[in-house]
Amino acid sequence: MARIAIVGDGPGGLSAALFLAKNGQDVTVYGTDETAMHFAYLYNYLGIPEIDGSAFQEVARGQVAAVGAELRSVRVESVDRSDDGFTVTPEGSEADEADYLILTEGKNPELARSLGLEETDDGIAHDREFATSIDGVYVLGRAARRNRSQAIISAGAGATAALDILSRIEGKNVQDWDTPPKDE
Repeated sequence: MARIAIVGDGPGGLSAALFLAKNGQDVTVYGTDETAMHFAYLYNYLGIPEIDGSAFQEVARGQVAAVGAELRSVRVESVDRSDDGFTVTPEGSEADEADYLILTEGKNPELARSLGLEETDDGIAHDREFATSIDGVYVLGRAARRNRSQAIISAGAGATAALDILSRIEGKNVQDWDTPPKDE
C-alpha cells in the first residue's frame, strides 16, 4: 500500500483521493475546504443537472471519507523530498511521509515552486498524466491550468493522476471499473 498526500481539497484533489482510497491506498487529503467551489454553481458537470458548489463539496468530501481517505482540515506549511519520497508538514502538526504527492494549490502554487517545479505561462509544467518533472509529484486544477480550469476538468485530472499512480504501484495499466450489483 502506497502513502499518498494530496494538498488541496477541491474537485481535483477529492477525485484523486476517491480513486486511490477505493483502490486500497493510504490517502491523506490536506485542505481547509476554502476552495473556489464555494463561489460556484455547476450547470456543466456531466451527470449532475445542477448543484451549488458548496453542496457539491459536501457530497464529494463525504464520498471520499466513506472510501477511507483521511481528510485533515489543516494548511500545509511545507513539502520536501525525503529519502523515501516526500515529507509533508502541516501547520501546527508533526510531519507526515508520503510515497506520492499531489498538489492542487490553486492559482498560487507556492509548494510546487518550493520544490523547484518548472512554471509556464499557464501553470506548473506537467505531462498528460499530470505528472511533473519530479518523480512521484503530480499537479492538478488551477495550478496545472491557471487560465482554463473547470470543476469537471479538475476532477478528470485527479482521476487521470490517480490511475497513473495506481498503474505505477501495480506495475501494469490499471482501470477503475465498477459493475452494477447483480439482482439475486
